[in-house]
Amino acid sequence: MSAYSLRRVAILRDGLLAGQAVALGAGVSAPVRDLLLSLGATVHEPQAVAADVRALVHDAGTSFGPGGEKALLDALEQAWNDVAAVANEALIGAGQGGKIVLIAPRAGAGDHADAARDGLENLARTLSVEWARFGITTTAIVPAAAAREQDVALLVAFLLSPAGDYFSGCRLEIGAAG
Repeated sequence: MSAYSLRRVAILRDGLLAGQAVALGAGVSAPVRDLLLSLGATVHEPQAVAADVRALVHDAGTSFGPGGEKALLDALEQAWNDVAAVANEALIGAGQGGKIVLIAPRAGAGDHADAARDGLENLARTLSVEWARFGITTTAIVPAAAAREQDVALLVAFLLSPAGDYFSGCRLEIGAAG
């Protein structure tokens, strides 16, 4: 059993996300997807949202790529497109609330990485106020340059669990300072 498996067993219980449908936006890593599936979640693409979806995980790091002004605009636009698609198709209309988790590019990911990170934090904070009436919580995960993908996956799973219900509008930094 790998150290990651031992760590997951010690922190998260089996079946923690059983029956929960999650839309995974562009760029969500295999460790995040695999952990959510192993905890019982079902996953969907944001563009083909099922009516039972109650959460979105969007990783802006992939669309941000090596950085730059165009990458900044692309990353924020793709994040908003995924958020709007899931919110409009599943979360707001269903009247049952839900969760949005935004993963920012890593620290030092390139020119304008800090702006992308701050933009996603601002989106999470703004939506936490605007969409509170719909029971939707939003958070931004901001990984350090050296943050382990497995730790990001653990934080995502925690936020999607019932314990994550208490977080909205938060910027959660993870990993060693970088």
